Parts: sequence; C-alpha cells; structure tokens
Amino acid sequence: MADRAEPLAALQARIDESGFAGTALTTVPFLAQVGLRVEPGSAAAGRVETALGLELPEANRVSESGGRRAIWLAPDEWLIVAADGEERSLVALLEEAIAGEGSVVDLSANRTGLELAGPEARTVLATCCSLDFHSRAFGPGQCAQTLIHKAGVLVEQRGDDRYLLLVRPSFAAYVAEWLLDGMLGLKADAAA
Repeated sequence: MADRAEPLAALQARIDESGFAGTALTTVPFLAQVGLRVEPGSAAAGRVETALGLELPEANRVSESGGRRAIWLAPDEWLIVAADGEERSLVALLEEAIAGEGSVVDLSANRTGLELAGPEARTVLATCCSLDFHSRAFGPGQCAQTLIHKAGVLVEQRGDDRYLLLVRPSFAAYVAEWLLDGMLGLKADAAA
C-alpha cells in the first residue's frame, strides 16, 4: 500500500550508519502478522497445522515452513508471520482451518520489525535488555516477550547471531535508539 509510513523512517540514516564489528541494525517493516487463538491439540489446531504446513510450537519456540513462521505467545495463542501482502490470504486460510473454533485477527499494523545481526548482537542486546541471550539459554528457534528498557518487544532468534525484534510502531524509535546507543557504546569501548 502506498499510503503506509515506515515507523522508523526518521531514523533510517542513523540506522544505516550503525554497523559495528560486522553487527548491524536494519528495519523490517510491513510483515504480515496474524494472531491465532486455538485450543492446543484440538481438531482445529490440527487443521491449522495442516493448512500452514508447520506445527504450532510449544512455549517460547518458533516453527517455520514455506516462508511462514508460528511464534508462540501463550498456551493457546500464536503470532503467524509471513511476507508483506499475505495478510488477507493468511487470515482466510486460518479462518477456514479453525472453522469457528478459535479466533484469527490481522495484526499486521500492530508491530514493526528490527533485525539485529552480527557477532556483537548478543552484547548489544545485553546493554538494554535483562533477558539472558547466552547461547546456553537462548538459541535459534526460540522467542521471548520481554522489555528493551521499558518497551515491550517480542524477540525471535533467527540464527546464531541474528535477532528479529517485533515492537509496536509507537515504541519503535525508542527501542531503535536503545539498540543504537548500545552499538555506539561498544564502538567507544573498542576505540578506548
């Protein structure tokens, strides 16, 4: 849609210049995001899994197939994430699968994405988040709802040194500033 505004457009130049030691912050706007609530283990959940071609993951896990991801949010709630433009087809697919035995809501405008990737990504996250990102505690395929300073974020580890942070657009600049400041602090420490 041409009338959409990227929530972090005002910070884009600073984000583009933020790289440090192979670690960079990038924006990931306009993801298709659909909220799904369905009883785990039910026939409706089974139909959803068949329709998506993936299992609905257990606590703090992510499952992926065919460019779609299911991110666990609560015992009966997941966020289904796909490429921009898939919102309507994804909602229709899920509504047909649950057949009235749950709920499906398009949440695409509810969060925007930031990707932090590179060998210092864990260290940058540690500057502004109390979650333990050590590889023994948090690894690829895991997710958590946490705070970056005082803003709620959904963090998904997408690879060894790659994290997707989903944050409400009204807090996106705040979260980006904390991450950028963390990177700046690491640069200053390395230069000292």
